[in-house]
Amino acid sequence: MERPGGAVQGGAETVDVDEAGRPGAGPAPDRGGRPVASQGVSGHPPRPVKDLKVLKAGTGAAVVLCLATALVHVLLVFLHVAPPNPLSQQYSRQVNAWVLPLFEQNWRLFAPDPESVNRQISARTMHTAPDGSVEVSDWFDLTGVDNSAVRHQVFPSHTAQNMLRRAWSSYLETHGGDDQPRSQRALMIQQYLTNITADRISGHRGGTFESVQLRVIAAPIAAPAAPAAAGGPGSATAAPTPADTRYLPWWKVDSHGN
Repeated sequence: MERPGGAVQGGAETVDVDEAGRPGAGPAPDRGGRPVASQGVSGHPPRPVKDLKVLKAGTGAAVVLCLATALVHVLLVFLHVAPPNPLSQQYSRQVNAWVLPLFEQNWRLFAPDPESVNRQISARTMHTAPDGSVEVSDWFDLTGVDNSAVRHQVFPSHTAQNMLRRAWSSYLETHGGDDQPRSQRALMIQQYLTNITADRISGHRGGTFESVQLRVIAAPIAAPAAPAAAGGPGSATAAPTPADTRYLPWWKVDSHGN
């Protein structure tokens, strides 16, 4: 005896239930009798396989590009900080074009260059009043502000530690002792140092000014005294080297402080 929509009694063979919404049922036909394609869980059609392949290929290309850029960057920085060699000399223009000025390094591989002098950088401003009189401010200690921000700080900022110091070191490298820029990089470093000075003064003093001037006092760090000989008198301490004071020209500022 056979039951409608079920299985034959006494046999091992079963048939699927064709009712919509029952387990084992295939795609429900539409009104025209044609089966309707199944949809995703959220009710939206699944993403085409072609789009997934394009997305996967784009992601792989981006990863490869990032890795290649990182490797090239590491190689160029290594050539910049390594001792002079035929490869770095042959491609010095390409290396400098990539490293300077954003990735400039303040060290040399196998040859560290510690500071040998203590520098105190101060600045003053000049303002011309409407009646033509010129007002020059007192000296403002830029180095002292940085030192106070670093001293007793567990995590001092990179700005307080290196910005002013590295700007002055770069100025010495590009200008020498006559304060005359001879390249576009020298002009850029001079403008960079001017902007730092004007920003620091505006942030701490305020006021209006059209020009700034820097004063740099360099005091050499004394070498440690030689140890006294056994049983003999202590070694005499060498006389300290006098500090060197350098005044830079007056530099115009564009909008700082005005």
